[in-house]
Amino acid sequence: MSPRSTIKIRIAPVNQNTNDIPLPAYATDGSSGMDIRAAVDDEVIIPPNQTMLIPTGFYIEVPNGYEAQVRPRSGLAIKYGISVLNTPGTIDADYRGEIKVILTNFGKDNFVIKRGDRIAQLVIAPVIQAEWEEVPTLDETLRGAGGFGHTGK
Repeated sequence: MSPRSTIKIRIAPVNQNTNDIPLPAYATDGSSGMDIRAAVDDEVIIPPNQTMLIPTGFYIEVPNGYEAQVRPRSGLAIKYGISVLNTPGTIDADYRGEIKVILTNFGKDNFVIKRGDRIAQLVIAPVIQAEWEEVPTLDETLRGAGGFGHTGK
C-alpha cells in the first residue's frame, strides 16, 4: 500500500475562547475526512426541520489549487437525521473567515449540540479550474440529451 499524500494547511483559532476545541483530526489512518467540532458556548438545540449555522472556532488557509469540503458525518445522519445542508460545503482557497457548518435536522426529535461535539467532517481536495471554449455545436453521443431517469429504474 502506498503512503498517503499530505499537504500543509495553516489553521488558527478564532480567539482564545476556542483553544479548548480540538483541531480537525482524522479518526483513523484510512479516514478521508477530518472530524470538526462545535465551538458553541452553550447547548444548541436544532428542532426538527430546522437549520442552524454552527461555529467551529477556527480559520484555515487552503492553498491555491485546493478546496476544503464540509460533509455530513454518516453516524449523525443515520442515527439522528442530521446533515450538512449544502453538501458538500465548499471552502475556497481565498476564504479567510471562520469555518461554520450549516446543520439541518431532518429527524423527528430535537437534536442537541454541546461544545466540542463532532458535527461534520472536512475533506481537502484538489480543484481544477475550467477554461471555456465557446463552439457553435457539441459532439454527438449515443445518450444525447437524455437525463433525469431516461434509462429507467
